[in-house]
Amino acid sequence: MHYISTAIFMAMLACSSCKKEPEKAATPPPPPPPPAAKAPEAPKGLPAPADVAAAPAEAEKTASGLASKVIEKGSGKEHPGAEDTVKVHYTGWMTNGDMFDSSVVRGSPLDIPLNGVIKGWTEGVQLMVMGEKRRFWIPAELAYGNTPRRPGGPSGTLVFDIELLGITKAPPAPAVPTDVAAVPKNAKKTDSGLAYRVLSKGKGKVHPTADNVVKVHYSGWTTDGKRFDSSVVRGQPAEFPLKGVIKGWTEGVQLMVVGEKTRFWIPGKMAYGDEPNQGGRPYGMLVFDIELIEIKK
Repeated sequence: MHYISTAIFMAMLACSSCKKEPEKAATPPPPPPPPAAKAPEAPKGLPAPADVAAAPAEAEKTASGLASKVIEKGSGKEHPGAEDTVKVHYTGWMTNGDMFDSSVVRGSPLDIPLNGVIKGWTEGVQLMVMGEKRRFWIPAELAYGNTPRRPGGPSGTLVFDIELLGITKAPPAPAVPTDVAAVPKNAKKTDSGLAYRVLSKGKGKVHPTADNVVKVHYSGWTTDGKRFDSSVVRGQPAEFPLKGVIKGWTEGVQLMVVGEKTRFWIPGKMAYGDEPNQGGRPYGMLVFDIELIEIKK
């Protein structure tokens, strides 16, 4: 998407003389530099749909404001869930017709968990079945907002053509802990206010330090039992530098050994605070089940 243009400058000779002198062999100018290799042209955008400016009257609409219409019917019967991973081809335009992204142009479909995308995608793709192609009009509040997050980035209502190519079902979600609402009496506490209880002992002997990277499986809940994140559900362990996570994790995981599974009650001051925040992160005391799989230097 970047274009490079190269100009070749030719040397010019100037000769002046006010007296006649014997002719001398002229020194030839240095050869011009070879032309630089041209950068490959960026793939051209796909033309915008005729109805890109606004959802047509026949489009289906949901309570959230999402609008869509089926372009090609699918052959499947099953709909993906919010925590499933889907394989899709897609192209996205702004309502002025400018294309801003396309897996079709790149020639490579995208695998993505539906709980890791914009709200309009999470809701919309669940309406689809395998093989279906659908056009969505996603309002700003279900996408990236009305102000670009980066220069030239998409904003406002966005239009996507999405083709559902595959569904990978998420592993069963872990059960909500029965003691999620408050720290139980049998939990240990540290001076910082962190509370924890070992669920299953590990076989390791070494504890990680704050300078380590750790590989873990984890699930997190708010005290009302709402799960807000889980590597278990995604089916993929996570790796974190212990210096780069919330304070409760930095302190708590250092208490563990490899193979251990521990439940932590992390006060708001050691997590994301006690008040709602603009990023939509969970707040107040958080409960995490963490399994330490590996300690990396």
